[in-house]
Amino acid sequence: KAHITFNKSVVTEFILLGLSSSQELQLVLFIVFSVFYGAAVLGNILIILTVITDSRLHSPMYFLLSNLSFIDVCQATFATPKMIADFLSERKTITFQGCMSQIFFLHVFGGSEMVLLVAMAYDRYIAICRPLHYLAIMSRRVCTVLVGVSWAIGILHSASHLAFTVDLPFCGPNKVDNFFCDLPLVIKLACLDTYVLEILVLTNSGLLSLICFLLLLISYTVILATVHHQASGGMSKARSTLTAHITVVILFFGPCIFIYVWPFSSYSVDKVLAVFYTIFTPILNPVIYTLRNKEVKAAMSKLKSRYLCVWKNS
Repeated sequence: KAHITFNKSVVTEFILLGLSSSQELQLVLFIVFSVFYGAAVLGNILIILTVITDSRLHSPMYFLLSNLSFIDVCQATFATPKMIADFLSERKTITFQGCMSQIFFLHVFGGSEMVLLVAMAYDRYIAICRPLHYLAIMSRRVCTVLVGVSWAIGILHSASHLAFTVDLPFCGPNKVDNFFCDLPLVIKLACLDTYVLEILVLTNSGLLSLICFLLLLISYTVILATVHHQASGGMSKARSTLTAHITVVILFFGPCIFIYVWPFSSYSVDKVLAVFYTIFTPILNPVIYTLRNKEVKAAMSKLKSRYLCVWKNS
């Protein structure tokens, strides 16, 4: 679908090819992704409510964790509801503005989460390596600044991508081989040589990912070395928390590294990565942090008992 402006055809909508063309499989995927999406959103909202309502969790670590959960809700919501609705639709289309919005939010939430994971690593570094100064260093103001910086970097990172994408001449091809608008796939549809643009996108995203990953690697190496030299009794809780953090980092950055070293350019692999980031990462984070954390589990039990009591009384 297009209209003619100044003798140039401009695409006004894109066709999303989705995950599968099989009608039977799409029905199965509709049920599966509806369940996963519901679990991801409810799980993360439960963590946010638990941290807000329980005074014992009003600490820097849980403040950052609740912000991670908020980003995960956003990450799960920017494209998944449309994908679920599209499973029941024969023609999967998205407007040009909608497509640009998806690209913007994908990079805002992805970039913000990377930086927030670094902030969480810094929090653990101070807690384990400088415990006596922890409360003085990780004040409420510092935590708020760290969260603000993560959002600011995410927005700047995304805006730098979108600045040149919105003005690209889209004059014909409009089929995106995914269930949402992914920047590399959309750029390929532009009516000009996109090699330089693809290098710019790769450099921009790659640089942010690499810097964050290196900072995380350095932080956790220092922390693990410190934990190793401490008495095992006093450090067991730190080890448990640390394991949860490192697991989340591996799950978030692992697929990225896998894709970049993959020797073949494969759209099917891109789709697996897209599903992983939009559905599985948001659902795995609350599972990892709650299953390994006695304080969060105790707070959730308390919250459950409180609401059950209110429900029974009403």
